[in-house]
Amino acid sequence: MADALPFPVGLGVAEAQARIVEIAATRMLAAEVLPIERALGRTLARDVAAPRAVPGFANSAMDGYALRGEELPATGERPFRLLGQVLAGGGDAEVVPGGCVRVTTGAPLPRGADTVVMKENTRTDGDQVWVNAGTAPGAHVRPADEDYAAGDLALRAGARLVPAALGVLASFGLTEVAVRRRPRAVLVTTGDELTPLGEPLGFGRIYDSNRYSLGSLLERHGVELVRHERVRDDPALLRAALERAAGDAEIVLSSGGVSVGEADFMPRLLAEIGEVYFWKVRMRPGMPFLFARVGAALMAALPGNPVSGIATFLALVRPALDAMSGAMPSRTLRARLATAVHKRHARTEFQRARLDCDDEGRLIASPVEQQGSGMLRGVAEADALIVLAEAQREFGAGELVEVLPLPGWP
Repeated sequence: MADALPFPVGLGVAEAQARIVEIAATRMLAAEVLPIERALGRTLARDVAAPRAVPGFANSAMDGYALRGEELPATGERPFRLLGQVLAGGGDAEVVPGGCVRVTTGAPLPRGADTVVMKENTRTDGDQVWVNAGTAPGAHVRPADEDYAAGDLALRAGARLVPAALGVLASFGLTEVAVRRRPRAVLVTTGDELTPLGEPLGFGRIYDSNRYSLGSLLERHGVELVRHERVRDDPALLRAALERAAGDAEIVLSSGGVSVGEADFMPRLLAEIGEVYFWKVRMRPGMPFLFARVGAALMAALPGNPVSGIATFLALVRPALDAMSGAMPSRTLRARLATAVHKRHARTEFQRARLDCDDEGRLIASPVEQQGSGMLRGVAEADALIVLAEAQREFGAGELVEVLPLPGWP
């Protein structure tokens, strides 16, 4: 069957990822402007430079007394006349020679002062503040541009807007931000054996768990899930569902029907109604993965086995979503194997594993017992997928391997 198909078959994982990113990047989504309170998790569409210095004024890093550093005592203690008090958000004040002003953390530094002495290093006697030796001139003062100087590049296009990034935008006084529109997706799960939740199981049937695991993965990765359709193994029904989905979404994700069984219609069907970029990837689990186009939508056809679906999503679908969103590539994470691992085949293998830190702070990956491609238990008990390279069969305890964290870790 594969020899008769007019598209590449059996790509390596790295080649498949590169091809997916290359194609998906040509379909980068348009930018839209959102209020920052609605931008969490979105991808920044343009660089953001600081429009002003932050915090914008020199201020105290401690509760204490602001004074002139040149007047600090070298030994013993020295009295300063208390001239007043400035609180955080407070008004203007000035320090004259021999004087000091009480300040709280975050309070503007009074004019004439360049140093703050911690309250703990002083004692008061009426309007006299006795300052102990030991504070260096310039201590405990935050410069006006300590965080950002005006014009500093603060956030790069492609950055995910995590809570701290939203805080940065707010510190600039920005109320809205340009982000990439969320990809729209339709999820299609296929198979005569699938049963919706809430209905009794007939003999040989299973509940449609992929609808929830894959749907949740889409939503966790910033996708707008337009809808889910459950379709029987019928070419006419599949054709109609895929063409309908391609008209409503930028990416269509399907589960099942993509291998070489009697009811696996997806490869030939997609070649008829769209364009298949490649079929099958040298990986385990997940080898029958297919990447295509239907109409204007990208199509990722995943194997029906639950673990295969999760592995192919993390390894192959997520890079497509990132490229469409203009997101920066995910950083590679590595861990040391807790035990030796033997790989019996010449494919890249994605094994489920628990992640922990040893006493030296190194990340350790321990493969879980349940590794079958249909066994969701192994994924539920895991933190990550460890990536065992295609060209290698033996992996020693302590060897560094790439890991793909599962959503929810750490």
